[in-house]
Amino acid sequence: MTSAPSRPLPQHVHTFVVGAGFAGLALAIKLDEAGERNYLVAERGDDVGGTWRDNTYPGAACDVPSQLYSYSFALNPTWSRSFSPQAEIQVYIQRVARESGVLDRFRFGVEVEHAQWDEEARRWRIRTSRGSLTADVLVAATGALSEPRLPDIDGIDSFGGEVFHSAQWDHDADLTGKRVAVIGTGASAIQIVPEIAQTAAHLDVYQRTAPWVIPRHDRAYTALERFGFRHIPGLQRLYRTAIYWGRECYVPAFAFRPELALPARLLARANIARGIADPELRRRVTPSYAIGCKRILISNTYYPTLAQDHVDLVTDRIAKVTPSGIVTEDGTEREVDVLVVATGFNTTDMPIAHQVVGRRGTTLAQEWAEDGVAAYKGATVHGFPNLFFLIGPNTGLGHSSMVFMIESQVAYVIDALRTMREDDLVAVEPKRGEQEAWNADLQRRMRRTVWNTGGCSSWYLDDHGRNVTLWPRATFTFRRLTRAFDPGAYHLVPAHEPSPVPAELQELNA
Repeated sequence: MTSAPSRPLPQHVHTFVVGAGFAGLALAIKLDEAGERNYLVAERGDDVGGTWRDNTYPGAACDVPSQLYSYSFALNPTWSRSFSPQAEIQVYIQRVARESGVLDRFRFGVEVEHAQWDEEARRWRIRTSRGSLTADVLVAATGALSEPRLPDIDGIDSFGGEVFHSAQWDHDADLTGKRVAVIGTGASAIQIVPEIAQTAAHLDVYQRTAPWVIPRHDRAYTALERFGFRHIPGLQRLYRTAIYWGRECYVPAFAFRPELALPARLLARANIARGIADPELRRRVTPSYAIGCKRILISNTYYPTLAQDHVDLVTDRIAKVTPSGIVTEDGTEREVDVLVVATGFNTTDMPIAHQVVGRRGTTLAQEWAEDGVAAYKGATVHGFPNLFFLIGPNTGLGHSSMVFMIESQVAYVIDALRTMREDDLVAVEPKRGEQEAWNADLQRRMRRTVWNTGGCSSWYLDDHGRNVTLWPRATFTFRRLTRAFDPGAYHLVPAHEPSPVPAELQELNA
């Protein structure tokens, strides 16, 4: 654990960062390097790591190659495998945090309860579980996979056995010899199922929609490779670069030519045929939508596990949960001792949006409920001065490493803060027209993607049916667009501005 000793919160900081996962830590390191040392990172957990600290379920691992799933400024020569297990990723994040020397400005066990923009003082007033403070700039680095989504199933609160979400794994629960049910067949579930099937007496897997699953080309690095990563200059970066461009080759199939994904579809079908002999079971695990419409999963063991005698795939919808089991709509009740909920996260309804109040006195959640989830470059929102997101709307990926996107947005925020300091600005806020134009272009591009044309519904979509989660272009394009802060797209408030609200903003919001 890298947790710094508990210290009181200061009364004021220039930059207040919420979240100590990959994004929050990267920003802290780059703030330090830029000489912006008046900042604080608040984390509700007891350590750095974010999703990699919290998701400790059996089989937890990354589905992006290890060489790409690390900071470009802190490569890790000690990866043991081509795809990293959760524990190794967490150790890596902890090591980077320790060696960077920034932990003295982290506060753990601090949950942000409310943050409101004070137009007159031109700063954020923030209330946390450990006290209140003010900040000139607020950065939300909470990530999309931070708030578990619980299923709305009749009677689930009455279940008499052990029940827990995959992101809140109960390691005291002994599944040996138990009847276990797993609800969900997403990225976490397909890692969990093969692991717990080894000890459970019986396992029911409840599938609402079949996922596409391709082979996991995972292997242990050889001793020679690990030696080379440590001692041959440029070798590890060469590996990383090759993987990066290999992953970018997926973009055309996702973004504008779904038919190019035929090789992946054939690979997935071969994976089914290799793992399952029973024709009926093969039929039930074969998706009816285009590959890529939902997140493509990777596993060599998921299908063979479903084919085992003590494992049942249940495709009938769940009607209710009883104190001793699960009843499906066909009236069948299956007895259960332990219930594992692997139903993902609240990705389009960010919890922090309910806690942040902008210039007009409304929360970000209220603004988005009316107009739809939207931001400018996934980083800033009109009506919320000096608020920046890391991993904001439409910055997610279906093919590559989110660390690349995080570093791109961190560079944008750092340059914004530099601009504010050099130009003596007390507030920056994206112009409504610029934000609308950015998102109109995103949604125009989104219309031809597999996520919109592939015939599925997914967690990528908001309540309006808009894909507000993913980036529909190449990642190098996103990096180019966020390489530098673009003040022309913003309302800029100089420190000497006499009016609390500039005239152009008064007209804009009239």
